[in-house]
Amino acid sequence: MPTSQSADTEPPPRLLGRWEIGAPDAVSPGPGGRWRRIDTARGSFFLKEYAEADRRRLRFQHTVTAALDAAGLPVLAPVPTRSGRTLVTAAGRVFVLYPWVAGRVRGGLELTFGQCEALGGLLGRLHAELDRLTPPVQQSLLVPTPRAADAAEAVGAMLEAVPGDGGGTDFDALTGRRLRERHVLLTEFAGHQPPEMEVSTVGHLHGAFEAENLRYGGSGNVTAVLGWDGLRTGPVAGEVVRAAARLFACEDERGLDLDRVQAFVRGHRAVFPLDAGQIQAAVHREWWERLCDVAALRHRYLGEEGAGERGSAALVAWWSAQLDRTLEVFAAPYTDAFADAPGDSPAFG
Repeated sequence: MPTSQSADTEPPPRLLGRWEIGAPDAVSPGPGGRWRRIDTARGSFFLKEYAEADRRRLRFQHTVTAALDAAGLPVLAPVPTRSGRTLVTAAGRVFVLYPWVAGRVRGGLELTFGQCEALGGLLGRLHAELDRLTPPVQQSLLVPTPRAADAAEAVGAMLEAVPGDGGGTDFDALTGRRLRERHVLLTEFAGHQPPEMEVSTVGHLHGAFEAENLRYGGSGNVTAVLGWDGLRTGPVAGEVVRAAARLFACEDERGLDLDRVQAFVRGHRAVFPLDAGQIQAAVHREWWERLCDVAALRHRYLGEEGAGERGSAALVAWWSAQLDRTLEVFAAPYTDAFADAPGDSPAFG
């Protein structure tokens, strides 16, 4: 029999009967009540509920993930109902059912260099298949660039809300120090803004290729790439750099593990080559957007609602000091010498 639950977390009556999965032996709600694990004699499944559903977007997402699954990639295709639908509406609520996937989350810093390269290759395979499976995307995108002056003004306003002159707590002192540090960086690097228009390879992207959306098996291989609600279009190099920065950040004064970054970018290059210029432009933009992301500071240090930390303040400071170095390191796998001599790469030394 299903486990007992409160009424607001239970699936609507007869909902599960729309799929040929058998009667549930157990229904286990997840945090927030928006997903449930369904155990039946035919296997385990993941039932996801959407609070607000863009049906057209979800149907496109399902078409893409089903095609990626059929191509042999570790992507979960939604389970179709008896009538062939993947999107189900019941009691005014929208549901999607997926196979349950085993595996664990691993931080990027836990991976060997070989696993980092394989992970970059997996992202490259996803990009290649997305390029093959989806309609062409306009090749010139106007990507808005945040202004350092606006961010500096916001930081100045935040500083006024922090107790000074020793009148606050130790956390207040840390908050003030981080905000002043960011203000100095924004002033110092105001002239380093990336251009509004970039010519680069664009396409459909996963949108959230990071540790929380990857599951690993016992042998260290990726068993599933989750998080496809972020599917969107944009510069491919941007996703490569953004993924590397999130996967291999030490989140303290050590900054990015650049050896693992190089292995990851090398793996992607082997499957979906771009060029060094696109990678460097993406590094420039990712650093700049983190530098100007003061909403993260407001959330972290002032407790206000909004987006969480895009990256630690320490990482932003490290990246600003190491900007030239990161531009070189990210692009290194695109040099002939690096590409032809993997044994000489610092990531494999």
